[in-house]
Amino acid sequence: MFETGRICMKVAGREAGRFCVVIGKEKGDEKEFVIVTGPKIVTKVRRRKCNVHHLEPTPLKIKVKENAADNEVMKAFERDDIYKKLNLHKPTPEEVKLAEEAKTRHKEKARPKEEKKPEKKEEKKPEKKEEKPKKEEKKKEKHEKPKHKKEKKEAKPKKKAAKKKSKKAKKK
Repeated sequence: MFETGRICMKVAGREAGRFCVVIGKEKGDEKEFVIVTGPKIVTKVRRRKCNVHHLEPTPLKIKVKENAADNEVMKAFERDDIYKKLNLHKPTPEEVKLAEEAKTRHKEKARPKEEKKPEKKEEKKPEKKEEKPKKEEKKKEKHEKPKHKKEKKEAKPKKKAAKKKSKKAKKK
């Protein structure tokens, strides 16, 4: 059913409703997967592994080799008149050229990261931070904080007393 060259429609995922071509098979332990491509410049479906349950096969089939390049798939589309049958936009030579340039730029950006080894730089030791306060200073700070808390506690009871008086006044 999902042999190489079969044109399918994706029914799940972000590319749902778009056409793609099966260009290879890949079997997992429990699920079956196939390799599909749009090509991206034609149908906006990029080359990827796809679950067969996410594909709806069409009666259309093109002759392509297994793991065919996108250019070969586009030539097969033109040869078998698939662009008209599926009402797809045929890319112009300039669009194809721009897509290929973008693909090579993407590959060039990825390669230098892999090839370059990080240079060993002298690690600068961070400057010493201010010394921690001594134990005596900490005790003083602790001693001062409770005094401050007591002042607040003294102010609170006055408010409570005022509330109690207001409650008594309401009862009368």
